[in-house]
Amino acid sequence: PDVASIETICRAHAPFGTTALLPTLITDTPAITAAAVAAGAAAARQEVPGFLGLHLEGPHLSVARKGAHDPALIRPMTEADQAALIAARKELPVLLTTVAPESVEPARVTALAKAGLIVSLGHSDTTYVTASAFAAAGATVVTHLFNAMSQIGNREPGLAGAAIATGGLSAGIIADGIHVDPATIAIALRAKKGPGKIVLVTDAMATIGTDMTSFTLNGRTIYRKDGSLRLADGTLAGADLDMISAVRFMHRGVGLELGEALRMASLYPAEAVGQAHRLGRFANGTAADIVALSDDLDVQGVWIGGKKVFGA
Repeated sequence: PDVASIETICRAHAPFGTTALLPTLITDTPAITAAAVAAGAAAARQEVPGFLGLHLEGPHLSVARKGAHDPALIRPMTEADQAALIAARKELPVLLTTVAPESVEPARVTALAKAGLIVSLGHSDTTYVTASAFAAAGATVVTHLFNAMSQIGNREPGLAGAAIATGGLSAGIIADGIHVDPATIAIALRAKKGPGKIVLVTDAMATIGTDMTSFTLNGRTIYRKDGSLRLADGTLAGADLDMISAVRFMHRGVGLELGEALRMASLYPAEAVGQAHRLGRFANGTAADIVALSDDLDVQGVWIGGKKVFGA
């Protein structure tokens, strides 16, 4: 990881209407994680357009719900890990980390939240009661609702149930029609406690804005086919999705009112990561981040901080 990679990611997403993002590092070695944090800190100092901070998705997850993460690299959070995350937060405008209750103690979540990290629950087979306790301890987000987590059952509501029933939790959702059925998304929207608490995430990988058909991640090949990204065994590995496509899917595929679909891609995620004072809305003092759309919801122009970065 380096600043050039972060610049490439931000440039790749801008034509699809993304003006601020958290590049994500999935489960990796401590050395790679440290390099990503250093690159993020440098990108923040250089004010790379579109860079908001980092999302460290792992390594403190559950092997039972690993998804495309390398199980050999998943491990419990130690005191040193906690200290490294708190130090990283001081270098970054926003630091979101996804953890599983199976690999992290509630006291560590509290310490991270007090230090200004956004703690998200995900890649977990945890129970409803435990997930609720972790929300009380300081977790405020759930990573890609319904995917790589314990589901709602008749006797155990799971992490998915806690995400929906807990007003203090915002939940990201991958709206590509593959990760979550549109009817399930609609049910979640109706049931979610707390307004504006389901937000759109792309979970995008290196294919964004390219015609590549495969790439390598952690030594494993990921294949792009029929709108999805999968390992050789068929496991979903991220999403072949950009933000404006997610908005279109919410509006056309789920039937959500357009204004609400747009808020799910702007105001609500800004609120989820504590940046609504400057992002996701127009007001005195907020960033001049603007996306111009056609009537067909095609991106015609993008401005970040008042500077045009895409469009004629």
